[in-house]
Amino acid sequence: MPARPKRQKPRATVRPDSALRSRARKILNRLAKAHPDWGPTLRFSSPLELLVATILAAQAQDERINEVTRVLFTKYRSPADYAAAPAGVLERDIKATGFYNQKAKSLRAMAHGLLEEFDGEVPSDMDGLTRLHGVGRKTASIVLGAAFGVPAVAVDRHVARVAERLRLDRAGPDIEASLRTIYPKKDWIKATWCFVLHGRRVCRPTPLCPICPINDLCPYPKKTKTLPAALRSNLQVPRRPAAARRPR
Repeated sequence: MPARPKRQKPRATVRPDSALRSRARKILNRLAKAHPDWGPTLRFSSPLELLVATILAAQAQDERINEVTRVLFTKYRSPADYAAAPAGVLERDIKATGFYNQKAKSLRAMAHGLLEEFDGEVPSDMDGLTRLHGVGRKTASIVLGAAFGVPAVAVDRHVARVAERLRLDRAGPDIEASLRTIYPKKDWIKATWCFVLHGRRVCRPTPLCPICPINDLCPYPKKTKTLPAALRSNLQVPRRPAAARRPR
């Protein structure tokens, strides 16, 4: 009989030393200056709209989601509107976001949850939000921070990539816990969006290290030495539209 593999013990949260905290503070200060438009990139005017937009944004560009929701939010104004959407209609209205059948199913189930458990109101706490169908910690953290101003760290693929390359992922059992440990609570929302924008614009899967504002603070061993040819002649780091609300 083959030996059973040893079970990996989960990493415990550790208290970051002063050097790590100092480097992390410098990183955030520089990223905030490099991306002064940090904040939510999905357009919304209510917690429900942000919750819907974030669910739709899975495996899609925020720009495309904003195009879809500009029309969607004029038609669907309450959880009851999503819950009562006839078969095929909601799917058609969100088709451009991709994976529309699954997303429509999630929106209907989420809306039923709001109506049945929360009187149609989006909860403003992690436990309540994650009880809703299709809402994990990342989505809940985005809604908490951007719609309610509740300190939260949302970890998407961009945040994860930046944190891992900067080695800020080692102070806890996961990246979210690490960043919550390293940064003071007042900076959680700022850190989330600065890391998101830096990951989209500079620290891409193939990073643009020559123009990175935190290059000297980054221990990533596979830094690029030159920019891609397409970027050398006319480098423009895209900026998000100013329409999205900044966290309160």
